[in-house]
Amino acid sequence: MEDRHFLHFNTACFTYYDGAEVFYKLKIGEVLELIAEPENRFDPYAATVYFKIYKLGYIPHDKNKGIYNFLLLGHNDIFIARINNIIENEIPEKQIGVTVKIKAKASITT
Repeated sequence: MEDRHFLHFNTACFTYYDGAEVFYKLKIGEVLELIAEPENRFDPYAATVYFKIYKLGYIPHDKNKGIYNFLLLGHNDIFIARINNIIENEIPEKQIGVTVKIKAKASITT
């Protein structure tokens, strides 16, 4: 059984966080971490995108509802998020594309 596509998006708010600091370290296929941010006062379903310790931005608000509750409840381990696109000469909110897959049951660690 193989991992299944769940979601893809361009990282929102890339301009406002650590993206510029690590842009040239990012590579297609790089694993990212997704974390729910329940204290966010602008979006009740906010979910952040991290590369190591660097906050790159958010899952866009029109795409985060389906994954937010899983992340909030600590089920990050069922997802694998990777960079799927990097466009250097694009506006910041379109520079980093992300694909999220649901891991096949055999690859989920407990």
